[in-house]
Amino acid sequence: VKSEGPKLVPFFKATCVYFVLWLPTSSPSWFSALIKCLPIFCLWVFLLAHGINFLVSHRSASRILAGLIFSAVGDAFLIWQEQGYFIHGLLMFAITHILYSSAFGMKPLDLKAGLLMGLVSSFCYAFLYSYLSGPFTYLVAVYIALIGFMGWRAVAGMQLCNDLWTWTKLSACIGAMLFIVSDLTIALNKFCFPVPYSRFIIMATYYAAQMLIALSAVETRDEEDFRKRS
Repeated sequence: VKSEGPKLVPFFKATCVYFVLWLPTSSPSWFSALIKCLPIFCLWVFLLAHGINFLVSHRSASRILAGLIFSAVGDAFLIWQEQGYFIHGLLMFAITHILYSSAFGMKPLDLKAGLLMGLVSSFCYAFLYSYLSGPFTYLVAVYIALIGFMGWRAVAGMQLCNDLWTWTKLSACIGAMLFIVSDLTIALNKFCFPVPYSRFIIMATYYAAQMLIALSAVETRDEEDFRKRS
């Protein structure tokens, strides 16, 4: 907390600015896009504050940074989703989930967690299916598969049952689950029915998810520091 907390202060301030200003989504502008993306920009700075050498030498951290970059682009597209840019935002976040999955890695495999996430993803798509039409019928299916896969890799990496977990792995797991909650709320609100307080739920869980996933990138640095001290 002492080492990473101060680096996250700009993120918390930017998030407060977003919720205080609470700019209307009915009048999208570059200013509202900037305010929405500002917390994600601060997470870029958070990772860059660990040093370029750290990012270059650790692929998981650099992939999470790349995911945050695509997330910011996706956020900007979603500001203008009513003008036809929703699919563009969907594509940017699909790439984000691929990058995050790659950062979390494929070890340990944990097929039980994969089966559970597959069942949850299948249930979500089955529920949404009757509300979907046109290209969204298959685009949403692909997106759910990608975010479900990302959730699987985050859960599998935690290894809670084997007592091998670390706070950063737990952070990645919780972050992935919050990301799923955020995106599921978007899907329900857009395709199915109005969700009460949907915007607050979406953005609060989204910002928390991105912060926790960004925090998970510092695990390799912690391991290096431990080895040096020992």
